[in-house]
Amino acid sequence: MLRKLIHHIEKEALFGRNEKLLVAVSGGLDSIVLLHLLFKMEVNCVVAHCNFRLRGEDSEGDEAFVRNLAESYDYPFCSIAFETAVFAEENHISIEMAARDLRYGWFENIRKENECQYILTAHHADDVIETVLINLARGTGIHGLTGIKAKKGRLVRPLLPFSREEIKTYAGENELNFREDYTNAQTDFVRNKIRHQIIPVLQEINPSIQKTMNENVARFSDVELIYNNEISKNRFSFVEQKDDQLLISVSELKKIPANKSHLFELLKSYGFHSRDVANIVESLDAISGKLFYSDNYQILRDREYLILSQKLEKEVGEYELGENGFVKINEKRFDCKTFKRPADFSFSVNPQIACFDADKLSFPLKLRKWEEGDVFHPIGMKGRKKVSDYFIDNKFSLTDKENAWLLVSDNDIVWLAGHRMDDRFKITKKTQNICKIEII
Repeated sequence: MLRKLIHHIEKEALFGRNEKLLVAVSGGLDSIVLLHLLFKMEVNCVVAHCNFRLRGEDSEGDEAFVRNLAESYDYPFCSIAFETAVFAEENHISIEMAARDLRYGWFENIRKENECQYILTAHHADDVIETVLINLARGTGIHGLTGIKAKKGRLVRPLLPFSREEIKTYAGENELNFREDYTNAQTDFVRNKIRHQIIPVLQEINPSIQKTMNENVARFSDVELIYNNEISKNRFSFVEQKDDQLLISVSELKKIPANKSHLFELLKSYGFHSRDVANIVESLDAISGKLFYSDNYQILRDREYLILSQKLEKEVGEYELGENGFVKINEKRFDCKTFKRPADFSFSVNPQIACFDADKLSFPLKLRKWEEGDVFHPIGMKGRKKVSDYFIDNKFSLTDKENAWLLVSDNDIVWLAGHRMDDRFKITKKTQNICKIEII
C-alpha cells in the first residue's frame, strides 16, 4: 500500500517530499492509516484534530488518543473544540454541514499559522461513491457526478485510490490502534444511510459496484472538462460587462442549445440556484420587468437583456452637498466645486461631470431619489417633462431607475445625475461663477 501511495502522490503531483503538511486526524481508521503512511514516508507533518463535542466522553477520548499518537510520532499537535450542535441550530443547517464548515475554516487558519503547504484528509474510494450517490439523491449538475477531487487548491486527499477494505487490511497488518466512532453505525446521517442501506443493495445487483462507480466517475470527469470548455467558449456570445453590471442578451441566450445549463454555470457564483435559473429561463418569453434575487445580487428581466447587478440597500432620505464638498453614497462619490469662470472654460463631454451657473443655485444642494410627479426642464428640450416619462423615453431599466439620483436646488431639479441637466441652470454668456459636480 505504501508503494502504491507513493506512486499515486508522484503521478498526480499531490505534494513534494520536502513540503510541510497539515494532516486532519479524527482518530478513526482512515486518518490513523493515513498518518502512519506519512510517518513511514518521513514527511514533515502537523497533526490537527477537531473535537465536535457530539459524543460526550468519547469525543474527549478521541482528542487524547490523537494527541498521544502525534507525540509518539514526534509531530506537532493542534486541536480545537466546537459547539457543533449550537452552531448548526443557529445557522439552520444539518450537524454534518455544520461540522464540515467549522473544520475546514479552522484547518485553513491552522495551515497558515503553521506555514503548511497543504491540508491532507483521509477520504478514500468508498467516500467517492457515497458522495456521488448523495449528490444524485439531492440533485446535481455534472460536477456533482465527479465525486471528490484528489487535489483542490490547498486540500489534498492522498487515499482516494484505496478502498475501505484495503485500508482496514493495512491497519490489521501493521497492528494499528484506532478509535471506533459508534455513530458511524447509525443511520441518522445521510452518508451512513447510503453506506449501510443503499450500497449493499447495489452490491447485490453488481458485486463490482465500487470498480464500476470509480470508472463512471472517471468518465464523468472527462465529460465535465468538455462541458466546461463549451460553456466558456459560448459565454462571450451572450454576456457583456457594462460598468458594474453584467448584461446577458436574451436573444443570444435563446439561440444557445441547453441555455439553462449555460445560464446556471454563469450565475451560480452569484448565489443563484438551479430553481432560480429555471424561473429566469421561463421569463425569457415573458414581458420585461420581473426581478430575481440571490442573497447579494439581483437580475432584472429587461427588454433586451437580463441585467445582473449587486443588490444594494435601498437609500432613503436626502443627502446635502455643500458648495465645496462631497458626499459618498454606496459606491458613488459626488464632488462639488465652485469657482470663478476662467476665460478658457470648456464643457466636459463626460456624462459624469456637469457644470452649472453657480449664482442660480441655492446651497447646500440636495441629492435624493426620484418621486412620482417629479418634473424638470431637460436641457435642449422645450418645456417641462416628468422624470418618469424621461425614463420611459430613454428606455431606463428598473435597475437604472432605482440607481438614479436627482440633484436639487430648493425644490427644483438641477440634474438627473449622470444623464440630463435642467435647462434653467445651464451656463450662459452671462455666467460668472461655475459649480462643477463630478460623480466618481
